[in-house]
Amino acid sequence: MDTAVVWFRDDLRVQDNPTLADAVGDADRVAPLYVFDPDRYGESEYGPKRTGPHRARFRRESVIDLRESLRARGGELSVRHGDPERVVPAVAAAVDADAVYAQTKPATEELRTENAVRASLADRGVGFERRWTHTLYHRSDLPTPCDDLPDTFTPWRKEAEAEASVRDPVPAPETVSGAANADSGPVPTLSELGLDPPTDDDRAVLRFEGGETAGKARIEDYVWAGDHLRNYKETRNGLLGDEYSSKLSAWLAAGCLSPRWIHRQVGRYEDERVENEDTYWLVFELAWRDFFQFQFLKHGGAFFTPGGIRDVDPDWDHDRTAFRRWADAGTGIPFIDANMRELNRTGYMSNRGRQNVASFLVDALDVDWRWGAAYFQGALVDYDVASNWGNWAYQAGVGNDSRDRHFDVLSQAEYYDDDGEYVRTWLPELDGIPGAAIHRPWALPSSKLAEYGIDLGVDYPAPMIDLEARYRER
Repeated sequence: MDTAVVWFRDDLRVQDNPTLADAVGDADRVAPLYVFDPDRYGESEYGPKRTGPHRARFRRESVIDLRESLRARGGELSVRHGDPERVVPAVAAAVDADAVYAQTKPATEELRTENAVRASLADRGVGFERRWTHTLYHRSDLPTPCDDLPDTFTPWRKEAEAEASVRDPVPAPETVSGAANADSGPVPTLSELGLDPPTDDDRAVLRFEGGETAGKARIEDYVWAGDHLRNYKETRNGLLGDEYSSKLSAWLAAGCLSPRWIHRQVGRYEDERVENEDTYWLVFELAWRDFFQFQFLKHGGAFFTPGGIRDVDPDWDHDRTAFRRWADAGTGIPFIDANMRELNRTGYMSNRGRQNVASFLVDALDVDWRWGAAYFQGALVDYDVASNWGNWAYQAGVGNDSRDRHFDVLSQAEYYDDDGEYVRTWLPELDGIPGAAIHRPWALPSSKLAEYGIDLGVDYPAPMIDLEARYRER
C-alpha cells in the first residue's frame, strides 16, 4: 500500500513493536500518530481523576521520547489532543492513508474506543489492522482459548509454560519513511491536560522518567550494572530504595518496554551470569501480568461490577468519610498511612504495600473495592487497567481465586518493616518512636508517648478502628 497511519496507544516504543514493524513493511510511507484523549484525563465515575499528574508526566515524556526515536529513523510522530474517534480518521484522510495500524487491548473502554475508530474508518473506506503487542505470550499461542482459560493462576501458568512459547522480539525498523501532509503538532502541557505538575519527593524510590530510552536505562542499571537480578525474589518485598525490585511496571504499562524484550534480557542474563529461582521469578511475575490481561479477554466488564467475575453479592459500605481517611493517609494505622502517603507524593507504592492498603480498605473497613481501584487508577504512575482492577478484585474476594486473601496489616508491618524505617521515612511525625513499636503507637503508655514527643490524636491520628478487634471478628 502507499500510506499507513500507525496509531500508537499503550505501545510507546520502536523495539519489539509489531504494529510499527508491520506497517513499515507493508506501506511505502508511514504516518505515526499519538492522541491524548481528554476522556482519559477527566474524572472517573467514582470521583478521582482517571490519570493523575505522575502518570500524565510519564506519558508526556514517553511520547516525546517516541517522537525522538522516530525522527532518528526519518519519521515524524504527529500528536493530537482530542477524541480518537474523530482525530484518527481525520489524520488518515489528511495523509490519504490506505489503512490504520493499531495496538489492541482487552479492557472495555479501550475496546469501545478502538471499535468506534474502526467503524469511522470503515465508513471512509480505510482499512484497520490491529496487533496484540503487550503480553509475554501472544494470545494466539495459548494452548487453551481465552474463553476456556482457568480462573486460577497456577493451572494457567503451568499450562502456558509447558505448551506455549515466547515469541522472539521484533527488531526496531531501521528507517521510517514519513508521509506527506503529516503535521507533527505539539505535545500538550500538563495544564492543557487539566493537571497541576506532580510533586517531586526526595524520598521516592525512583524518579520514573517516561520513554523507551529511560526504560532501557533502568534495565541496564538494575539488571546489568547493579547485578540485582540474581537476588530478585529474595529482595523484591523491600520497601525503601531502588534496588529491591525491578520497578519496570511503569514502562510496561505505557508500552515503553515489551515483556518479550524483558524476557530476552533475562535469558541473556541467565546465559552470561547466573540462572536461579530469583531470575525465573521476574518471568513469573510477567506471567501474572499476562494472566490478568487474558482474564479480561474472558470476562470483560464483569471485572468492574460490585460482585466481580464471581458474581457474589457483597454488602459493601459506601462511607465516604472512612474512604477519605484511607486515601488521605489519616487512618491512624502507621503502615497504611505511610504507604498511602508514599503513593500520594510519588505515584508509586510497593506491591507489598498495595496488598496491605487494599486489604485494609476492603477487609477491615468493608468499603467498596471499586473506590480503591479507581483511586489507584488516578494515583499510580504504573496503572494498567487489567493488573489494577484484576488485583483489586482478587483482594476483595470477587475476582480470580476464591481463597481468603485478607492481610493482617500489623503483622505484615512488623515482618516487612521490622525496625520501622519505612514508616519513619514517610511519617516523620512518629520519628521519635523507636523500633517496631512505631507500628502500634496506641499500645504505648501515655508516659512513653510523651517521652517520644507524641500527642496521639494531635500529632498523629488515633486509629479509626480497633484493627486487632476487627481481625478477631473474622
